[in-house]
Amino acid sequence: MRTPRGRPAGARLARLLTEVLAPGVLVTALPLVAAVRVSRTRADLLLWGGTALLFCAVVPVGVILHGVRRGRLTDRHVGDHRQRARPLSIGLTSVAVGLLLLAALRAPAELFAVIVVIFVVGAACTLVNHWWKLSIHAAVAGATVAVLVLLFGPVAQLGWPLVAAVGWSRVRLRDHTWPQVLAGVALGTPSAAAVFLALT
Repeated sequence: MRTPRGRPAGARLARLLTEVLAPGVLVTALPLVAAVRVSRTRADLLLWGGTALLFCAVVPVGVILHGVRRGRLTDRHVGDHRQRARPLSIGLTSVAVGLLLLAALRAPAELFAVIVVIFVVGAACTLVNHWWKLSIHAAVAGATVAVLVLLFGPVAQLGWPLVAAVGWSRVRLRDHTWPQVLAGVALGTPSAAAVFLALT
């Protein structure tokens, strides 16, 4: 089946899933969801949520977008794994600064744990991507659902089909192979669950 524009419908759906459930989107949403859950006042939400958002999403994503504009990165998903080390390292440094600030601000354990999860999964992806193009989309999607299940209980299990959809989209677009996607899920999901449970 093809769309009126001549592009296969499957490819357009894959592109939509890749964009809507991109790592940058998920690491923006997850800390905000956690901040809403643990904040008792609007001031707490603005302080904790704003700090998490700035250092876990705005700075890391901004670094990538700046790299794309300057021609240093191929695209905002950094498809060439050889280009990933620098933006991922800067992103991890930003997340680490955010962690220190949240600790100083006495953020609740659940929110702090979410940010540690982002750091640990990001660090693991950075390490693997020095040698192999593991799917960061899949790793972050798996980690996100794992944390949501621990935050909200069984209802969040409904998120697993979205992890599968993200994996399919990456393979459909030929950005990754199935082994790279499965490795991403295998890295992100258990590490996120272990870190979150250890800190809460």
